Amino acid sequence: MLGNRALQMQVSNNGDIALFDESQGMRWLIYGDDARGSGHSVITEADGLAWGSSYSQRPAGTVPQRIFGCAQFTVLARHQGLQLERAVLCPEGDVPWVLVRVKLGLAKDQATRQVTHTERWALRPRFLHTFQPEQQRDAVAATVGYSVDRIGRRLVAREQFAEGAGTIGEPATIVLEALGSAARSQVFSSTTPENGDHPVLEAGTEVRLEPGETIILWYRIGREDGQPVPDPAGLHERSLASLRRRLPSAETLRTSKARREITWHGAMLSGGANRDLLLGGHTLNQSSIYGFGLGANAAARDALQHALPLVYTEPDLALSVLRNTCAWGSPDGDLPYCLTGTKQPLVNLLRPSDQNLWLFWLASEYAAATGDLAAFNQPQAYHPAYSVPEVTLAEHLARQFDFFVNQVGRGERNHVRLLNADWNDMVLEDRRLDKEQMIARGSSVLNSAMASWVMSIFAPLMEKLGRRELASRARELADELRQLVASSWNGKWYDRAYGPDGLVVGRDRCWLEVQPWAILCGAADQARSRELIELIKTRHCAGSPLGARIVWPPDREHNRVGQGTNGGIWYSINMTLVWAAAGVDFNFAWEQWQAMSLDNHSTAFPHIWEGTLSGPDAWNAPEADRPGHTWTTPLFSMQAYPVNNMHSHSQPLLGYLRLLGIGPQADGSLGILPAGGLPVGSFNSQVLALGTDGHGWLKPVNDITLRAPHGLATRVRDSLTF
Repeated sequence: MLGNRALQMQVSNNGDIALFDESQGMRWLIYGDDARGSGHSVITEADGLAWGSSYSQRPAGTVPQRIFGCAQFTVLARHQGLQLERAVLCPEGDVPWVLVRVKLGLAKDQATRQVTHTERWALRPRFLHTFQPEQQRDAVAATVGYSVDRIGRRLVAREQFAEGAGTIGEPATIVLEALGSAARSQVFSSTTPENGDHPVLEAGTEVRLEPGETIILWYRIGREDGQPVPDPAGLHERSLASLRRRLPSAETLRTSKARREITWHGAMLSGGANRDLLLGGHTLNQSSIYGFGLGANAAARDALQHALPLVYTEPDLALSVLRNTCAWGSPDGDLPYCLTGTKQPLVNLLRPSDQNLWLFWLASEYAAATGDLAAFNQPQAYHPAYSVPEVTLAEHLARQFDFFVNQVGRGERNHVRLLNADWNDMVLEDRRLDKEQMIARGSSVLNSAMASWVMSIFAPLMEKLGRRELASRARELADELRQLVASSWNGKWYDRAYGPDGLVVGRDRCWLEVQPWAILCGAADQARSRELIELIKTRHCAGSPLGARIVWPPDREHNRVGQGTNGGIWYSINMTLVWAAAGVDFNFAWEQWQAMSLDNHSTAFPHIWEGTLSGPDAWNAPEADRPGHTWTTPLFSMQAYPVNNMHSHSQPLLGYLRLLGIGPQADGSLGILPAGGLPVGSFNSQVLALGTDGHGWLKPVNDITLRAPHGLATRVRDSLTF
């Protein structure tokens, strides 16, 4: 999936292209499947021979080259001296369509050639109602009709929804338009296949090529936005130039792969954003099987977590995601687990107790890095489902704080309540637990440790916003929870959770997710932190090329051992491990960051296609029956869509920033304080530059305090230099 801020396109090794839109609900404007592709160039020779960019229609005896770029997909095919280069780009910004550039070049040793190029897109709608079976989605899609008109050099297809079809949002108007002046002649057509499928939009151009000549054709397809494109070549050039400026880069002597990986992750992460015309701003869906299979934007924590590294690359987008996710919440401060495919709050599936913490974290990190306190005094609406007046963003945060303190509250041993999940949606699935009793009274050491750290950076934000009483309560909570976590040391590691009647979860095996947070919140002193990291290094990481398992030792009696939360390898948890280990054993932290890389997965499992360009949220461990793949359950399977989970892009990027020592501090400042005094690598984005000598610059929105390797920063015009 490649994208901009308004649209994503799913590109396939077959040369197929599908278009995904989440502006009004989770849906495909053009759905792709293996049987019926879309988004192709077809070349028809004078003798009637047809070939093109689709793998199924490739020239005989050839294999087209497919190039997956940061926002552009290119196919190169050749036949008897004629080269077809088809590049499809998601233009920069909130542009709800893709730009198509077709280059036709004839070799110098060839005779003059007369061909017809056909731009072909098969309309195929798909609406992702949450948990709806595939057969029902097929039935709904079949009820959608189109009225297609030719208007100048455009084919305009207007969706028509059948009554009661249950579609998502307003009917779309999809436009296929020929652009530029290179076209010799345009023949537009709209055909409906005999099988009753939806229309196929085509724009045909007759081309006469002289030896050595190259001709360029331009098109766009997607939602109609009323914006003319008088200079498609200029738009293409400007978009690629903007993309180069916008995407982060990195260099480190420890690996030559960092630069490519950091830039790629930055592109995939920001390309996962979608404008939200219902709630405003942008959402950053976890995607993969959750979005494209189940049809859910799940969970609230994930959109917030994905936006964290954007604070240092595209802070305006990070703020947009923060505001959008805040709008999910109810007036009492509760954040629903997810939004459905129609953008409605879903509260009857899971009631996790950690959701508010991620919002506090993103808000605090954004403020520390940008100084943009004015954003928190701007009005922020609630979801229309609640029918209540808007309040400021700061008031949203205050209400969510009250909800976390008073409604989530405390459970056994005074730790933060577990409810029916914390970060781990499956934590109560252990057959030895009384689920109802755990929901009522159980507590999470993980949430206590995470909350201790989050409250330490949330307090100074609230103080800056003039909410001193709330800030004081947050500091007291941070200190109290830190002491509780410290008391949860069991002699080998930190307990995971507590239940009624003295029940302890996490004595027989070490649950990784709580251990890094115990270090980060300060519950573990330096000696205990070293002991803990050594245990993780020799146990959780033993024989595992992709990084630390989430539990050790594996439960080999479980039929899904080594998968998911039964011992899989999770990006979001291993990011916190990298971060925590950086101040204890930096070489180990670096090794674990490299273990998360796409290059490492391709090296360790060269026969597995997922992990080459993207990945899931978790990998299977060596003891699983399919190591190097991802998890399955009887209900649904990440393996059904094992790529484009945003964790596989956001967490390596955030982990690298933490290795460089970049992050918010408990005094409200931003720290660039790498272990060892100087960063192990460089980082460059449009708002932050850091060199290996510890010097650089930052462009905040307003004044901040920046603590850097060589002391406090100095303001030079709109930048802080250090």
